[in-house]
Amino acid sequence: MAYEQKERDYELVQSGEETVIKINYEGKPYSPSIEDNPMVMMDAIDRLTENPSVSRITFSQRRHFNYSYEQTQMLMQIAKIYSYFVKNKQVLSVNNLGSQADSQELLAQRFETLRYILYTLLKVDPIGAYVELKRVIRMENIGLKNTKDPRARDSYNSYLKILNQLFEELDKTDLINSSREYLSGYTKENRDVYKMIFRPTVTPDFMFSRIQASPPLDGKQLAIYKIGKNTDIAIYDAPSDIKNVYHITPPEFKLSEDKFELLSLAKSVLSEHKPREEEFLNPEKMRATFTNIGTDLIRDLAEQRGLQYSPEEIQEIAEVLVRHTVGFGVIELILQDENVQDLTINSPMGQVPIFVLHSEHNECVSNIVPSKDDFESWATKFRLLSGRPLDEANPILDTEVQLPGSRNRVSIITKPLNPFGYGLSFRRHRDIPWTLPLFIKNGMVSPLGAGLLSFLIDGSRSILVAGTRSSGKTSFLGSLLLEIMRRYRILTIEDTLEIPTDAMRKLGYNIQPLKVRAALVKGGSEVPADEGI
Repeated sequence: MAYEQKERDYELVQSGEETVIKINYEGKPYSPSIEDNPMVMMDAIDRLTENPSVSRITFSQRRHFNYSYEQTQMLMQIAKIYSYFVKNKQVLSVNNLGSQADSQELLAQRFETLRYILYTLLKVDPIGAYVELKRVIRMENIGLKNTKDPRARDSYNSYLKILNQLFEELDKTDLINSSREYLSGYTKENRDVYKMIFRPTVTPDFMFSRIQASPPLDGKQLAIYKIGKNTDIAIYDAPSDIKNVYHITPPEFKLSEDKFELLSLAKSVLSEHKPREEEFLNPEKMRATFTNIGTDLIRDLAEQRGLQYSPEEIQEIAEVLVRHTVGFGVIELILQDENVQDLTINSPMGQVPIFVLHSEHNECVSNIVPSKDDFESWATKFRLLSGRPLDEANPILDTEVQLPGSRNRVSIITKPLNPFGYGLSFRRHRDIPWTLPLFIKNGMVSPLGAGLLSFLIDGSRSILVAGTRSSGKTSFLGSLLLEIMRRYRILTIEDTLEIPTDAMRKLGYNIQPLKVRAALVKGGSEVPADEGI
């Protein structure tokens, strides 16, 4: 549903269980920042007054400025107060402002004061409205205390009643509760407090995922490093969260406005070419093809606009383009981080950030929130890559995916097992496979135990490796396979390819991997496990 407004357009979009209001700010001379611009805050409150079921606000101006549910609800509370008092026509009546016996000058003064607070200040500066109300109530109480005239006292009490009612409603809001420590000495038009409360996630218009660009204000930096040339990683200890924060700044956020425009145009052109199902049988070839097409397309678009970029810059833009079309977006960059062991994305879709398991900083929450569109796109790609179903009859899909700089096992669940939609889990395999000497070095196996296992393998004895999920069975089995003499032929049978057969092949092993149907998959073209064995 779209609604035409005199100055701006907006639409209501259903994203999972949330209703998102998207406000178009293209062509406006100022940035759509609630925390910086009082006119943007007023516009947001006006829209929320008209649409009280909204869960989140998104402004669009080349980038998407997304305000979270909590931040939107702060404004929604203000919008409801505004709506209630404005619709109550008795608020500005003579009965509330004083009495018929009061002078017209006094009534007019009270009318303008209340009108200014309610109709203007409340929408552009709610904290300022609260502080101003507090000042006016204090002055009126002084006047009440100093008068002995019964009619004047009744007049003061009538006016104070409506002032106190408005003040008490504001006093209960989350916005005021969040700003109490900053109210002392607060001055109107100083928006520093709002900058600490409202912190949008900013997303380029060619991305679906929302990314919190700014690090946590109260965070203590624990580590900082780079992935590749242009991806920055920082780990923060945030007192407001029991988990550390994994903060990624992708190359997409460092592009100039001209490059953003090229990317948006290139994506709209490239999206018209839908990869055929057979192209997914060879993802590396498909990716290389799209990279070549994207590189040529970006070069042509740049020349049409008189923009001069080096081959390296064009290649960088093309990589971003491919990552957000046939690739898996920003999660590809996270999975290139050799410190990341697991990556999980929970439902409800579009409401939960990505969690990562870091080798040095344990469980971390990231600054990325995938959208419903991301989930749908990823699920479709994994169906095609694996050749396995993912639907209500088969709500679990396990497969493997080779991404630039990482090899991963992926598990996906959907309805009815997951009642809220999709949930994904990536397990990143080591770039260098585990060996028994490496286990010894890390204190995970004793030299005696490793020697005994190597002796048993040399004696052609059968070994069963068993354990719970994520206990390291595959890593340990891979290290045992490397103890087999290279003159023997090795056959591996897996329902999801995790054993490092490529690395073993490069070492000269005569190894043949076999893939069989997963135990939880019903039917399909894959060979059952018992036949594979």
